[in-house]
Amino acid sequence: MIKLNNNQHKESHGFVEHLQLVRHRLIYISRREMKIFSKRPLFLFSMIIAPLICIFFFTTLMMKGLPTKLPAAIVDADNTHVTRIFCRLLDAFEGTDVKYVFHNFSEARQAMQEGKIYAFYYLPKGMTRDCESQRQPTISFYTNDAYYVPANLLMRDMKTAGVLGGLALTRSSLWGHGTPDSEVMGILQPIVIETHPMKNAFLDYSVYLSNMLVPGLLILLIMLTTTYVIGLEWKQDRQMELYIISGRSPAVALLGKILPQTAIYTIIIIFMNVWFYRYLGFPCNCGLPTMIGLGILTVLASQGFAVFLFGLMAGEMRLSMCICSLWGILSFSLAGFTFPVTAMSTYLRILADWFPLRHYYVIYVNAALDGWSLYYVWPSIVALCCFALLPILVLPRYRKAFLEFKYMA
Repeated sequence: MIKLNNNQHKESHGFVEHLQLVRHRLIYISRREMKIFSKRPLFLFSMIIAPLICIFFFTTLMMKGLPTKLPAAIVDADNTHVTRIFCRLLDAFEGTDVKYVFHNFSEARQAMQEGKIYAFYYLPKGMTRDCESQRQPTISFYTNDAYYVPANLLMRDMKTAGVLGGLALTRSSLWGHGTPDSEVMGILQPIVIETHPMKNAFLDYSVYLSNMLVPGLLILLIMLTTTYVIGLEWKQDRQMELYIISGRSPAVALLGKILPQTAIYTIIIIFMNVWFYRYLGFPCNCGLPTMIGLGILTVLASQGFAVFLFGLMAGEMRLSMCICSLWGILSFSLAGFTFPVTAMSTYLRILADWFPLRHYYVIYVNAALDGWSLYYVWPSIVALCCFALLPILVLPRYRKAFLEFKYMA
């Protein structure tokens, strides 16, 4: 019995020594990696400067939420006191800036073709006469939908102005016929409509776009830099040196290579979440620590997926970087924040699950916006964990790559 305990003690002592040796190797490889970073400004730009530029660019670009004061014009062919009221009404909207008042259709069309305006409001000749005679005149508005967002915002304002202008004329007519004030509103608006936008009450475009565009770009940068730093060993013909330093363990070699990146991107993710949810005040019903944890898990998932892709094509750094670029760009379309995944074809719905950004988006919506427990998004959490563990599948191929593969220019 005593002999068995001694064997167990020796095995335990040997295991501890092995862990210490692995730790020393990881530290040495990580320091080696940091020296490589310090000699190549490209890494500084791609891992620190570019992510910060993305964060500040998108949030400052949409700092005011919805675009305001969009240039528009009015074609006032009637030129009466009633049409001038319509002009002032439309210009009063926050999103519309009536920069031009034309008196014929051709001038407005030319201004739109030159890009001076996004839309114009057409008030036909004889409109006031038809209104006074209750002959139901027709007003028109034209939008340049090559610019989708401003055109739709101006369309909404012009439609609202048309409805309000028509109601104002009806109200004046009712008053002229002696209808009491208590009955006028019941005739004009028999049903009162209330709108309550959920999760993004201020209709802030930055909340809608920044929370997906910035993480999506970070995922793209993470995958590109991960494949590049691994492929650099083959490009500079130093893969055997790394393999020997790691104790001939592909897992130790890869882990030591990406640990410095993980630390840098983790700091970037923490800063991004503090900037979004503390400084800018974006809605976050699950708490800041949950979003930071989601960000760190996404970093690990992106790195794991990049290591997996490079392992499938070991020695072909350019091809693996091209696939990472393609995967990162496609994720913006298949994540579901612009076009719902449920409305896509069956094949695209299946393909969407292979993008880390898709799972990040599902967790963000359900946790940060809806305030649900993470229990309801466990499939996406498991998917991100699986992405992070994908390199395990290609470790045998990495072992062969360290020993046999050469860089393919």
